[in-house]
Parts: sequence; structure tokens; C-alpha cells
Amino acid sequence: MHASWNALLRGGADRLWSMTVMCLAVAIASAAIALFLAPPAKASWIYAVLSAGLHVGYNLFLVRSYQVGDLGQTYPISRGSSPILITIAASVFAGEKPGMGALLGIALVSGGIISLAFKGRRLAVPSLPYALGTGCFIAAYSVTDGIGARLSGAPMAYTVWMCALWGILMPAIYIGLRGANSLFTIRPGFITAFIGGLVSLLAYGIVIYAMSGAPMGAVSALRETSVLFAALIGYFFLGETLTARKMLACAAIAIGAIIIG
Repeated sequence: MHASWNALLRGGADRLWSMTVMCLAVAIASAAIALFLAPPAKASWIYAVLSAGLHVGYNLFLVRSYQVGDLGQTYPISRGSSPILITIAASVFAGEKPGMGALLGIALVSGGIISLAFKGRRLAVPSLPYALGTGCFIAAYSVTDGIGARLSGAPMAYTVWMCALWGILMPAIYIGLRGANSLFTIRPGFITAFIGGLVSLLAYGIVIYAMSGAPMGAVSALRETSVLFAALIGYFFLGETLTARKMLACAAIAIGAIIIG
């Protein structure tokens, strides 16, 4: 699910508009679901607000990195760096102490993912600062949501409240930058972006639920195996090549996932 909505975003002509439409879908769906759920515990509210703001920063950095660089290089760097950053941050802020097996698995997954961004022996990525910035935002909001979900007593309620806030903030920023007419004018790609937003909500809701009861770094590493699925889908359905480097990277990712499991 994660690989699919990123591919939808990367394929859009106006990625800032596409991302904002995705956020509108997230806000509408989250608000509708929230009507049927009791609010999360008050102790988690500050984390929901903080995470919503961090998600907006992530959105802006992700859009910028896709405007400058290719999906095949930007995606592995932003997604591959985040499990390591999350493991460190979770250790500092949540007191998590993953075992050596989990650390080895996380390192294999992250290393395998990042290696997909190399061309030969070079890591020549025009969007490198934005891709790394995206990875930092992923780590920040993931740890924030992991702590918030644990304090909430209701991970699903926490997810929809946080996502509703995030889904409102992003359109507000877009309107400030381009105006309301630009956002609400229906154009080609609206339905695709809207569906992508719903997919992203479901995908991240599963992640928050998992982090409420499992180590954040390990959950993040397993989430980032979406890169492996993207490579295999590209080979079997899109006619993309599967080089020896890609096969070794996929093997490292798979072994890391097994070790974590």
C-alpha cells in the first residue's frame, strides 16, 4: 500500500496539488470514522497535534524531493534512512532497547534499501538533502505517533484524530500558497489522488496500530520492505530490469525482515 500511493504521487504532474488532494481524502475519511469512536486519552492529544505538524513538513519535503529527483533514488534514501533514525529516537525518547537480532535486521533492511539508490559505486542524487530531510520527518512523526498511540488507550481513535488534523493543515497551507480556486478546481488525476489518500490512511493506520505494541524501529523497518515489493512489481508487471545489485538488495531486505520477525 505504501509503495502504491508513493508511485501515484510521483506520477502526478502537479505533485503539491496531488499531495493536498490526498490529504483532503485523509481528512474526510478520518472525520467520518472519528464520529463512531470515543476520543483518545487526553495525554495523547499533544502528540496528535505535534504529529500533524510534522506530517505537513514531511509532505512538503517529499513533494520537493520528487520534483528534483527520481522515484528510484529518492524513495530508497528517504525510506531506508528512517528505520535507523527511528530506532535511535525511540531509544532516547521512549526507552526502547531492541535486541541484537532486531538491530541486525533493521541494519540489513535499511542498508539493502539505501543500496538501491546507488548507480554503480556512486550515490549521485540531486534531491539528496530533501530525501534525507524526508527521512528525518518520517522518524520524528513515527516516534511521536508511537508514543501518542501508547498513551491514547485507543490507537485507532488516535490515528483518525491525528490524521484529521493533518488533513486539514495541509490544504490550509496549499490555499495560502496558491489560493482556494487552484485546490478545488477538478482536474485530471483528482480521483487517482483521492484514492491514493485513502490508501495512505489505511497503510499508516496499520503502522500506528503496530507501533502501539511493538518496537518502533522494527515496525518501521518492516514497513519499508515496500521497496522490495516495488522492485518485484516493477519486474513482473512493468517490464523493469532486475539487476544483480537489486537482487542482492532485495535478499538483504528479506533476510532482515525475517530476522526482525
